[in-house]
Amino acid sequence: MNFIHENHKVYVKNDEGSIIVNATFPFIEPGVVNINHTYVDPSLRGQGVASTLMHEVIKHIESQKLKLVATCPYAVVWLKKHQEFAHLIDENVQLKLAPECQI
Repeated sequence: MNFIHENHKVYVKNDEGSIIVNATFPFIEPGVVNINHTYVDPSLRGQGVASTLMHEVIKHIESQKLKLVATCPYAVVWLKKHQEFAHLIDENVQLKLAPECQI
């Protein structure tokens, strides 16, 4: 899968140029991004693509030396399952988010 990295966005386009995999993570405060959206085209679901996308997002965030929080439901659940990335979570900012977003 050929991931395209832009500021606060990682995505994949199909041969027709449509975005079929996408994640966005804008700044929520200086040095901290919020993984607020993930999308995988229905034709790709159930194949581990969303998890691969999250790994790519985490790699990008780490390379930029940023911290993260998450409000996207998939990202919240994924981060709960992947505690090896807990060091990247800004706990103070995450605690300010809605209760359903707690990791």
